[in-house]
Amino acid sequence: MLTSVAIGRRLAQRAIAWQAIAIAVTALAFLAKGGSWALAAGLGGAAIALGGWLSSVVALGGGVNPSAGALARLLAGVALKWVVVLAVLLLGVGQAGLPPVPMLAGVIVALFAQLLAMARPLARH
Repeated sequence: MLTSVAIGRRLAQRAIAWQAIAIAVTALAFLAKGGSWALAAGLGGAAIALGGWLSSVVALGGGVNPSAGALARLLAGVALKWVVVLAVLLLGVGQAGLPPVPMLAGVIVALFAQLLAMARPLARH
């Protein structure tokens, strides 16, 4: 029997796997423009994947609890995800001097891959 927490964990794992593939393809496409462009695309996508993983750890880490605790964990996970994403983007563009266009493209591709991964139903075992 799958609980909602187990289903959430499986969805998060599938989303991260799909994101990794999409990020790799995007970085390879930007490699034609230069190494810094490929690195920026990979870093932007990796920020989303890392933030999503941290969000799932926080949101799904407490097991089954009352609704107030579950909602608080969910909100904390989402907030942590976007703090990580913004920090990586700011460090990548501001400190490392990476181009912002491929970095944002990596973010968009990773978010789209997450959307596609979570839209498909999970196989029941």
